[in-house]
Parts: sequence; C-alpha cells; structure tokens
Amino acid sequence: MSERAGARVSLAEEHAAVLARLRATEDAAGAIGTSADERGVCRELAAFLHRHGVDAVAVDVGPEEGGPPRRLAVAGEAVLVDRLEPRVDPGTGRRGTDATPAEAPTSDRPPSEPGEPAPVPLHGRRTSEPPSDTAAADSAGSWWTYADGRPVHVVHAPLAAPGGPRLGAVLAVRAAGGFTGHEEALVAHAARLAGVHLGHARRLAATEETALHLQQALVAEPGRPHPNLEIAGRYLPVGPRALVGGDWFETVRLHFGRSLLVVGDVMGHGLDAAVDMNAYRSALRDVASTDLPPHRVLRHLDSVVAEDGSRRPATCLLIRIDPARGTATFASAGHLPPVVFTADGSAELVDLPVGPPLGTGFGGYEPLTRDVTSADTLLLFTDGLVERRGEDIDVSLGRLAALRLPAGSGPEEVVRQVLARLDASHAEDDVAVLAARIRERSAPE
Repeated sequence: MSERAGARVSLAEEHAAVLARLRATEDAAGAIGTSADERGVCRELAAFLHRHGVDAVAVDVGPEEGGPPRRLAVAGEAVLVDRLEPRVDPGTGRRGTDATPAEAPTSDRPPSEPGEPAPVPLHGRRTSEPPSDTAAADSAGSWWTYADGRPVHVVHAPLAAPGGPRLGAVLAVRAAGGFTGHEEALVAHAARLAGVHLGHARRLAATEETALHLQQALVAEPGRPHPNLEIAGRYLPVGPRALVGGDWFETVRLHFGRSLLVVGDVMGHGLDAAVDMNAYRSALRDVASTDLPPHRVLRHLDSVVAEDGSRRPATCLLIRIDPARGTATFASAGHLPPVVFTADGSAELVDLPVGPPLGTGFGGYEPLTRDVTSADTLLLFTDGLVERRGEDIDVSLGRLAALRLPAGSGPEEVVRQVLARLDASHAEDDVAVLAARIRERSAPE
C-alpha cells in the first residue's frame, strides 16, 4: 500500500472514531441525568459506559460531610474493579513499581507477565499514577495494571461540573486492547456530565430535606393532652422524595381532665397546602380553648375559613375524650371515620354522621357520643392510610376494619401494627395517624 493510500486509510479511521465519539456524546446527554437522586445518576453513568464497550465501571461518591467515599454503582465485571493492583511499569511490565512512566509506544499489545518487556498502548502519551483516593482525585488519568490476574487498562475521571467541587470519581476498566484516546475522552465527558447532575441531585435533596423537616415539625409535636391519656402519632410523606403537604394531627388539653384529638387533611400538596394546614391548626387551637363541643368547633372553623376565601378546603375529625365519664364525643367534617381497637384486638369502624369539609360555609355538623374504656384504643387517620387507586373506599376501610391486633395493644403498638400491615410506607398519599387510649388508673394501696 502506498504512503498516500495509508494516509487515506488513517484519515478514514480517525473520521470514523470521531463520528463514533460524537454519537456516544449525544447518547450520554439523554442517558445520564434522568434520575433525580445521587444513586440513580451513578447507575446511569455506569450503565452508559458499560453499554459503550467498557468491561467494568465503578462509581465512587464522597459524602458532603466528609469521610470515606461510597461506591454507589458498578457495571460489568465487578471483579475487575474490586481486584485492581498497583500500576504497572510500562517499560518492564512489572507490578507495583514506583518508576516514572516513560513514553509509551503505540502498540496495542497489553503488558506482558512480569519479567518480560511490555510495550503499553497509551497512544503516545504518558501514563499517570493511580490516585490514592479515587473519589477525591483532581484530574483524569489512565494506567495499566492487573486485575484478577489479567492485564487491564484503567481510566480514572473525577465527577465534577466545570468549576465545581469534586463529588467523586469513576473508574473505567478494559481488559482487551485498552482505551483509545477518543474513548478516554468519552469517559471524561460522561463523568463531567454526571458531575453536573450529581450537583443538581444534592441541591434537590437538601431542599426536600428542609421541606420535610418543616412538615415533621408541624405535625410531629402536637399539644400535650392530659396525663390521663396515652397517645402515639406518625406522619409518613408519600414517596421517597416527598415535599410538604396538608396532613396533620393535634391534641388539645381541655378543662376537667378532657382532651381533644384532631386529625385533618388540607386538599392538595406542597407549601401552599402546608401553610393552610398550619392556619387551620392555629385556628383550631384558639377555638378549642373556648371548650365548645366538637361539632360547634367545626361549625366555627367552617365559617371562619369560608369568610377568608383564600384557604383550601380541608377535612377534619375531632374526638373529645372524657376519661372521668368514660365517653368520647365525635364530630366529622368530611373525614373518614375512626377505628376503635378493643381489648381483644378486633377493630370497629365508628359509624358517625359526616358533615361537609371545612371552608364550604354549609355547616351541618352533628355530634356522636359513645362509651370508651381503658381497654379501647382509638385510631384517627388521614385517607392516605387506606385509599388505593381504583378501589372503592368501602373496600379500603373494610381492609382496616378486618385487622386483628395482639390483645391489649396500646397506642404505640396499634400505630406500628397498622402502618406495617397496611404497607403505609408505600401509600399513594401522605399518611397521618393518631392513636389514644385512656390511661388505666392505679389501684389505691
């Protein structure tokens, strides 16, 4: 072949390599960053590189608060990244040497076994020392070494947006022939792209954590009931990346040893629903302090909210417990009925009249009073506990009413058992539950 023909072949190969790199770069833009969390981004990066011919990929991310990096994703032959040895001297092929790497010839033959001369194919460039901390290393690099008894070519690239902090690193390993310069550049590009999305994921996670702490602060610290009541409550946001919503529970201490139990659900999600929820909660505390019966508390709240006009409607359930008399008075504004778990652990839905949601201005709330004992545990909840998409609400409530808990279960055990058996951690809406039981009086000595 003539020199000119050889040049044409070389140019054609280079052109094909450039086109392949451009196509892969375009693919990376659509394949990396579709997930909103750190682990998802790392898995997308690893899967992308493995799909583009890398034998093994490991993605390490350093925690924001410092400490050792975490390996969040691996793709391909995990043994190749788990058993990497120190770098190989490109002149001798010996393992673990500290010699400064020399210019590597352009041969595509990997290093030989120790003791044999071994040209290392790094395309006319120097190898770099493998970083001691791959998640914190500053720059990209490549080197030959051994893994699981095989010679391998390793490319290391930090996960960082341009000008941004280092978030971690990716290790790409190939056992046959090593990486070309275009392939190394693709690894570095994919790592930079993943670094951008990791930064977005961390900022989103921080925002959601702040919002979730706000929600938990609003619902997780109800007022203190009288000591004659045992209570337990939980709030579970919907999904793994939930923002604040409108579910809440509350207890209000009243005169003569009585307590008011409250659970409510403002329609909608997000900060607007949380703001309205807090407004309902504050107004309810003020109205309840006047010691009105539960149905009149709801009537007053409904008229106040209806006059405002800027608040979202809300459902609400009130139960006033009078331990001295052994009674509970219920009133509902469009809310699902509570459940009473009796001494033997069986459940009973309380059949009570239901008025319209708060904020409609229609009123029409009615009370219901029934006896309760220290063996009964009342459970109030929002609809996220029982509702399932496409299922009639009576079927959903029937599932709750069919539960049989251990005999004598108190509020804490009732909450734990109900949330677990109804799989509340995978609910399709926020879940707020409040359980209460009259504390049994100590027998006089």
